[in-house]
Amino acid sequence: MSEKTLAGHTAFITGAARNIGKATALMLAEAGANVIVNTLKDETAATEVAEEIRARGGNAIVAVGDIVSADNVAQMVVAGREAFGDIDILVANASARGQIDFLEMDHATFRRVVDISIDATFHLAQAMLPMMVEKGWGRIVTVGGISWHVGIKRRAHNLTAKAGLTGLTRALAVEFADRGITANMVSPGAIETVRPESAGAMPQRATTSPIPRPGHVDEVASAVRFLCEPQQAYMTGQILHVNGGIFLGT
Repeated sequence: MSEKTLAGHTAFITGAARNIGKATALMLAEAGANVIVNTLKDETAATEVAEEIRARGGNAIVAVGDIVSADNVAQMVVAGREAFGDIDILVANASARGQIDFLEMDHATFRRVVDISIDATFHLAQAMLPMMVEKGWGRIVTVGGISWHVGIKRRAHNLTAKAGLTGLTRALAVEFADRGITANMVSPGAIETVRPESAGAMPQRATTSPIPRPGHVDEVASAVRFLCEPQQAYMTGQILHVNGGIFLGT
């Protein structure tokens, strides 16, 4: 799909320097959106993503900052508006995935993982929703995960974060439904990504998916793009699973 269906829109994508975030940035740019490529600290990788978008004829800038900080979010939003105008697409993709036994997990570790999903999305949504409300159009897409639906050992912090993020996504969906704004979640299963050392090995699940392979980042990114499309104005508060059929619930 190469139609510029998102021309005139601007997307802020967290954790966009690699993996699903990078694939999403490239795909939304291909659809015509201006893209703000956020990263916590890997400015080099984020710059490469932005340069690739521009090389393909798109528009992108890099926003380096900790999305858990409301002040940092405010600064990045100002930079984005200066570059492209109002931001009307938010893709909350960033997360932390470390593995640790629950009884060995300190509260600071638990809190940081939860904050990256929940507090960060709170700050981002509060900063961008006024622009969406004024425009009468907006798309919020959060990225969840299969883990909290099926349960996995040694990831209590991540499962808690994604469960809470689901609640926040649905709260926004209901509260802003009558103002042209949708909020949905894409929930990936086992996706082939470059994993940082802190994430550990791919966790073992009790069952395998009917589709006998890991997913590709583009398969998740295309689901995000689908939810951002103007035509999806009647779909909100939903979880769109991209997991090869390992989980068939809601």
